Amino acid sequence: MKVVFLRSAEVDLKDLRRYLIKNFGTDTWAASYDKIKQSVALIEAHPQAGRIPEELENLNAVQYRQVISGMNRIIYEVRLDNVYIHVVCDTRRDLKGLLMRRMVSAV
Repeated sequence: MKVVFLRSAEVDLKDLRRYLIKNFGTDTWAASYDKIKQSVALIEAHPQAGRIPEELENLNAVQYRQVISGMNRIIYEVRLDNVYIHVVCDTRRDLKGLLMRRMVSAV
């Protein structure tokens, strides 16, 4: 499967990088980024291995999956031969609120 980072996920990574370096240092960012890269490799090899995010189960959005990577969630969509990564966020973050803000800003 080909993995594509959408612009929203790229912005998430930049924000995560800035936050971790500022608050915890470059070593923490490097460790976190390594875990994310490992998770993306897993997604690429086994896209159906992720589970449907709890917040999306009631929407019957079975094409969306997530993997936990350290303290981060990677939300992605499986479509034909491609995997689209939509979100990379802290596991403690309110995913419903984040998705609603993204939907509103896209309009």
